[in-house]
Amino acid sequence: MTETTHSLPPLTIHLCAPRGFCAGVDRAIQIVELAIEKYGSPVYVRHEIVHNKFVVDGLKAKGAVFVEELSEIPTDHTDRPVIFSAHGVPKSVPADAETRRMFYLDATCPLVSKVHKEAEIHFRRGREILLIGHAGHPEVIGTMGQLPEGTVTLIETEEDARSFSPKSDKPLAYITQTTLSVDDTAGIVAVLQGRFPEIAAPHKEDICYATTNRQEAVKHVAPQVDAMIVVGAPNSSNSQRLREVAERAGCRTAVLIQRADDIKWTDFTGIRSLGLTAGASAPETLVEEIIAAFAGRYDVSVETVRTAEETISFNLPRELRDMIAPAQAANG
Repeated sequence: MTETTHSLPPLTIHLCAPRGFCAGVDRAIQIVELAIEKYGSPVYVRHEIVHNKFVVDGLKAKGAVFVEELSEIPTDHTDRPVIFSAHGVPKSVPADAETRRMFYLDATCPLVSKVHKEAEIHFRRGREILLIGHAGHPEVIGTMGQLPEGTVTLIETEEDARSFSPKSDKPLAYITQTTLSVDDTAGIVAVLQGRFPEIAAPHKEDICYATTNRQEAVKHVAPQVDAMIVVGAPNSSNSQRLREVAERAGCRTAVLIQRADDIKWTDFTGIRSLGLTAGASAPETLVEEIIAAFAGRYDVSVETVRTAEETISFNLPRELRDMIAPAQAANG
C-alpha cells in the first residue's frame, strides 16, 4: 500500500509590532503584584486593573480580590491595601477611601492622569469643557469625576459635536479619552473646530502613544491580509478600536477574540495570510497561544511588521519603589 501524506495549507501570519502591553498596563499589573509581595494577600483592587480576563484571573490566583466599590471590602479588612485601576477614578473614590481609613495605591495610567490635570486647568481658567469619549467607560467616568457634576459635556460622535450647544458664553476646551480611534476623534475634533474656531485643544494629543502606534500598525497590515485577529477583551476600548481600524483599512474579516479557544475556524476558511495584533491590555502569551493554534492547522510562517519603537516606562508609586531596588541592583 502506498501511504498518502496530507500537507497542511500554507499560512503567513503578519505579526503587528508594537502590540500588547503598553507602559501604563505594565505598570498597573506590576503595582498589584508588588503590593501582594510587600503586604501579603489579600490586596483589593477596585474594578478590573486592566480589561483582560486572563490578567485578572492570574492576579486573583496570586491573592488579589477585585471589587467594583469600596463598600464591598469587609470592614475588618480596611487596613488592607486597595488599588485603583489603570483607567482612573473619580475624585470621590480616594475621598471615600480616606473616610474609611483605607490605605490605597493609585495605578491610574500617567497618561490618563495627564488628561485629569488638563480638565482641572481648563476648569480653573473658566472654560466650558467637552470630553470626547464613550459613555460608561471607566476612564470617562473617572475623568468626568475630577470636576463638579455637570461641568463636563460628553461628546461621543460627530453628530454630538454638530448638535452641541454651549451652556454659556465661557470659552470652550476639549479633552479626549486616551484609547479612542485616532480617525474617529479627528472627525469629531474637525467638527468642533469648524463650529468653534477658538476652542482650546490639548497641548499634546490626549490619545496615548500606545493606542496610536497599535492602530498605525494595523492600518499597515490590514489591507495586505485575508483576515485579522485582534487579541483583547470585549470591554477593552483600545482593542475594540483596533478591530474597527482593521475593517476600515479594508480587511474583510476582522475579529476580536480573547484567546485561542474562542477562534471560530469557519471565519478563516481558505485564508493564506493573517494579521495578528493585541490590545494594550492583552499579554503576549495569548498571542503565542493563537499562533500555536493556527500552527496545528496550517503550515505557518510568521513575519513581524514593525511600524514604531516603544521605549516609554513609568515610575511606580513611592510606596513600592523599594521593592524593585534590590532586583535592579542584582541586575546591575
